[in-house]
Order: sequence, then C-alpha cells, then structure tokens
Amino acid sequence: MVDTTSGTRRRSSAPTPEPRKAIELIGARKAYRSGTIEFEALRGIELSINVGEYVAVMGPSGSGKSTIMNILGCLDTLTEGQYRLGGDDVDDMDEIDLAAIRNEQIGFVFQGFNLMPSLSAWRNVEVPMMYARVPKEERKQRAQRALERVGLGSRLENRPGELSGGQQQRVAVARALVGEPTIILADEPTGNLDSVSTMDVLTLFDELHAAGRTIVLITHELEVAQRARRIVWVRDGEIMRDEVNAA
Repeated sequence: MVDTTSGTRRRSSAPTPEPRKAIELIGARKAYRSGTIEFEALRGIELSINVGEYVAVMGPSGSGKSTIMNILGCLDTLTEGQYRLGGDDVDDMDEIDLAAIRNEQIGFVFQGFNLMPSLSAWRNVEVPMMYARVPKEERKQRAQRALERVGLGSRLENRPGELSGGQQQRVAVARALVGEPTIILADEPTGNLDSVSTMDVLTLFDELHAAGRTIVLITHELEVAQRARRIVWVRDGEIMRDEVNAA
C-alpha cells in the first residue's frame, strides 16, 4: 500500500489470528446423587483454555477443582453443559474414542505418583504404550528418551523404592509425556513432596510449558499456583476469579 501524501510505502498490518482453544467448558454442571440427596460439585462453570497456556485451578478441599480435573481428563462426564476438547464435543464420543484421548492426547500426573513398586523406572513409563500396543523395542527406546527429558537417564533400572519422592514424580511426569500428549493434567503433583523436590517438579513444568505444552495444574497451594501464567480460583463449584498471574 502506498501513502500518496508522502510517497512512502506502508504495509497493511495482518489481523492477529484467534488463539486455538484446547479446552472449553460451557455451562458445565456436575451433580452427584445419593438416595434422595443431590450434591452439586460444579454449578454452571464457563472455562476456556487456549493451546499452550499454563493454568492453575486453585481452591480448598471440596471446591470442585478435582471434579474439574476428572471432567477435563475424560474420567467423568457432565450432568449438564458441554465439554469441548480441541473443538470436538466430548459428549459425542464413545468409550473407545475417550480411551484413545486419555492415552494419546492427555498426560496425567497425580499426587500419589501411581507407580508400580515392582517395576523399574522405564517399565513404569512404558505402561501407557502397552495399552496402545506399541512394539516392545520401541517402548523401551521411547521410555528411555522420556526419562532423559526429565533428568533421570541414569535411573532407568531403579524401582520406585530406590528413588526419592521428587524422582518418583519425575518418573510419573515421564510416563505422562511418553505418548507425546498435547495436554498435561496435574492433580496436586507436589502434595507429597518436600520443598526442594517441589521446586524441581515445578521447574520441570515450566520447561514443558516453554516447549509448548498446555498445562492444567490442580492445587490448593498458592505458592504452587503462582508458577502458572493464569490462576482460576474455584469455590463451592463456581469460578470466583480468573486472572492473569502477574507474579
């Protein structure tokens, strides 16, 4: 484009592309029933997370944050509302589709590590690939690479009992990463760790976010939540605040 008043050439600025949505909860309601008593764990939540975001969902026990984790991880279903994953409506998926999502698109990290005590580190990491029917030799190679990514390349043969709490959680993170998921869901991942191991694991999440992973971190600890770039505050099944973390 030419500016006729000055004779100089100006470039038209291209419109900024809309960010892609990784996760959308729309009017999300979850109710549990015991006999004649109904408990609302989620009360019409609206939540949108873009691809590549690092979001902490924070709240006290009973606030609904673990229910959000189960819904996002396709471990539970909504009573009302919609859950869209990468633009696709999860309600339209059958159990085979949901199992594929849990195995391929989402990596889970739990507070309790969930490692098999009798298996070595690399064999714990290969478990998701066994369900995906990845050939045995490829499983070992990918498990080794995943453990190297989390700084445990020299601990391939160690069993969980031979590792510190922080190292066990790193094995759990490697297991979550081995399928190259686009989303990491971490439920109180530092709850069983000392302060040093907590910092190690949170630094690892920082690195995964920098590499482009979408991370949703469930926690009740403010110091942990403040490592995320955005904090969603939940109480009594509702979102009370949703703010960019300036820390």
